[in-house]
Amino acid sequence: MARNKHPEQTIQLILDTASRLFFQQGYDRTTLQDIINATGLSKGAIYHHFSSKEAILVAVVDQIGEYNSTILAQVRDRKGLTGAEKLREVFRTSLQLSFQGRVLNMLPYLIENPKFMALQMQSILYEASPDYILPILQEGLADGSIQTEYPEQLSEVLLILSDLWLHPIFRPSTPEQVRNRCGFFNHFTRQYGFELLDAELIDTMTKFCKP
Repeated sequence: MARNKHPEQTIQLILDTASRLFFQQGYDRTTLQDIINATGLSKGAIYHHFSSKEAILVAVVDQIGEYNSTILAQVRDRKGLTGAEKLREVFRTSLQLSFQGRVLNMLPYLIENPKFMALQMQSILYEASPDYILPILQEGLADGSIQTEYPEQLSEVLLILSDLWLHPIFRPSTPEQVRNRCGFFNHFTRQYGFELLDAELIDTMTKFCKP
């Protein structure tokens, strides 16, 4: 059999197809055979790159994360904003990205997967917090728009609260519960000189509450 000279194209085909199917059908209702049929690849070609449907899912989520990181880096590096203004924009962008359909259709499965949750915490503590939030907090400290003696710890807490505690998919909630948590979150951050959640963003979050 001829060797595949462009394995990266095959991998991308698998990820693009799986992402579309997970979005359209949901993760649980998509089978590995569905992915095989939609790509036109053999089972061996799929298994050459991925050991299971779960491995494909993890790769899809990683790819989405890389795209999101590129968007957040653009906000982080934007000129002409105070640290507090930039922090609000980063959180607005981050939360809006987390409510995209591609991610939401996968989350119900992912949050029941201990491996994913461990990776999520590692991403917060070792990537998102030091690479995106901490530099902005330090900018805010320098320009006077943010006040804290513990920027490193605050960067971690802000992400843990917003990415896990506030999200109605990670923690099924009523709209009233989400609004109350958002109210507390804003109350909590005021002591540092900023608020991160406006009415529009809170309304978006409540739309994803389970009835």
